[in-house]
Amino acid sequence: MKIEDFMLTCPSRKFLGIECLGCGAQRAVVLVFEGRFSEAFHLYPAVYTLLLFLFTLGLSFVDKKRKYGKILIIMIVVNVVIMLISYYYKHFYMHSH
Repeated sequence: MKIEDFMLTCPSRKFLGIECLGCGAQRAVVLVFEGRFSEAFHLYPAVYTLLLFLFTLGLSFVDKKRKYGKILIIMIVVNVVIMLISYYYKHFYMHSH
């Protein structure tokens, strides 16, 4: 068995045939852990900011002395912006060129 056997299927892609903003994230994270950093970025450009966000989110549950709310909001905004730009580039710019 491979880790890919345990990955979730995107409901948007499965039922509507349209990739969502998160399509590719699971595979990109696996590529990061395999040490294939460039491939992970090309597959899902927000992979590194997403991993940083998840690390910070986990840290916020462990470290109760500090407040992580503002930094987490900033990281969410940065991730969404990267996801929107890469989605647009992948689906509209690349198909027109």
